[in-house]
Amino acid sequence: MDNHKRLKTNISILRKDLIYQLMYSKNFFLLLLANIACAFALILSRGDTVYGFEPVEAYVQTQNVSSQSCKAQIESRASIQRVISYDTLEAPYCIKATDADIETLMKIVQAEAGGEDRRGKLLVANVIINRVRNKQFPNNITDVVYQQSRNVTQFSPVSNGIINNVAISAETKEVVYSALRGEDVSNGALFFMARKYTSAENAKWFDNNLTFLFSYGGHDFYKR
Repeated sequence: MDNHKRLKTNISILRKDLIYQLMYSKNFFLLLLANIACAFALILSRGDTVYGFEPVEAYVQTQNVSSQSCKAQIESRASIQRVISYDTLEAPYCIKATDADIETLMKIVQAEAGGEDRRGKLLVANVIINRVRNKQFPNNITDVVYQQSRNVTQFSPVSNGIINNVAISAETKEVVYSALRGEDVSNGALFFMARKYTSAENAKWFDNNLTFLFSYGGHDFYKR
């Protein structure tokens, strides 16, 4: 009987020891997890360093600036990577234009206004684009430039073939792209003529059937 009691006593002691060991082991792991969590929180609290910037306090001490000013500078630096300057984005074309259309527009501008200043070239480009946007004319640049009415072309450089022999200048290229992106000084002009080289009959038709807008360079500009 005594042996039985002693055995029960020993088992009880072993059970308590095992429980204590498990408790200590559990507490150890909890303590370890708590330390890891604290370290992670400390890293997050120094987020400026994580993103490649000095902590605010260190920056203030080394640069001798106010904390508020320092934070503003850091926020500005941090936002640089997220900001896209609108100046770096090209504006879309105001009409649909293929590479062939753009080349045709450059040729007609050069042929009609190659000897004029930038504004003179821009006005010719504007008229072509205005026609594309007007339902009374074809809906693309190439067809507008080569349009015929009763077997008569709309632009003399097309009829005499000069359009195929021009050397397109750098200014003409710049003007055409600018016009395609919306630069417009035409006041809605749909027609122009070089009165100096136009027959009296054609000039009379312009004057009697269209609304005169203005003259610039060697051309008179009209709309319906």
